[in-house]
Amino acid sequence: MCKTPTFQSPARRQRREKEETMLRLRRAIVRQGNTAIRGGTSLHLLRHDADAEKEIILPTPPQYRMASLRFLDIYKLGNKEALAKERARITDEMNRGYFADISEMKKHGGKIAMANKIIIPAAVAAKFPALEVNFSDGRSHKLPNCAGNSEIRTTNMATPLASLLCLSFRASSQAMIESWRVPYLDAFTDSKNVLLYEVSLIDSWFLSLSPIKKLLLWTMRKSPTDGRQQALQRQIVYSFGDHYYFRKELKILNLLTGYVFLLDRFGRIRWQGSGLATQEELSSLISCTSQLLQDNRVNY
Repeated sequence: MCKTPTFQSPARRQRREKEETMLRLRRAIVRQGNTAIRGGTSLHLLRHDADAEKEIILPTPPQYRMASLRFLDIYKLGNKEALAKERARITDEMNRGYFADISEMKKHGGKIAMANKIIIPAAVAAKFPALEVNFSDGRSHKLPNCAGNSEIRTTNMATPLASLLCLSFRASSQAMIESWRVPYLDAFTDSKNVLLYEVSLIDSWFLSLSPIKKLLLWTMRKSPTDGRQQALQRQIVYSFGDHYYFRKELKILNLLTGYVFLLDRFGRIRWQGSGLATQEELSSLISCTSQLLQDNRVNY
């Protein structure tokens, strides 16, 4: 006996189609997560302990540059400007891929350009773009630490006269960051007016999901300090999410190398370098930091 087809109103049919679309979207996200777990490549993160740095290997999707899966927001579908912006981004990312980064690394070992020899004048210095970061205990903060940062005022944090920000996108750049960090800490270990941040930027959408992110931060908790007292503290933070436009502002293309930026108390970039530090570049960095400290003491 044949069943008489039930009549569905247009509103009910539209609601049902919307539910089916959302269900397919959820399944796509789950499949992408499973692909990440089965992927052949891995994301290398560092757990910073008091005595050693242990490498944690976490699965990521095999795509290098397109590791973050982005779904276009519904409102963008009718927004021509947003669609044009997204198309430009896709074209940019397709033109610049993993093998271009590898080729550059073979040519100059991550030294994108030689660092500044002298400090950049304040009048022409660019402002470091805002970046939200997380400490391993889950606390969030917004960089840079500068006079205009509202979080500095609300938390009663002291505004540093100089800040060194070391940016790392891949494990391959950790040795490069180390070549800057160790001499810098030795030079300003007794300075209370200098801050040093090591920032690991994680673009993977899967690792940026709230429960995964919390688990990673818990895994990378710092062990108790070794009792060594110093005025300049090494701050280790992590930034999750899409950093495309952040990188565009800083003109960062190669993600296999490390980048260092010296900021003044207003968050302006007064010096920058990349790759492994040379002795000449280290001397320039220390000299520029000392100049920032001296100029601010005179102004005060």
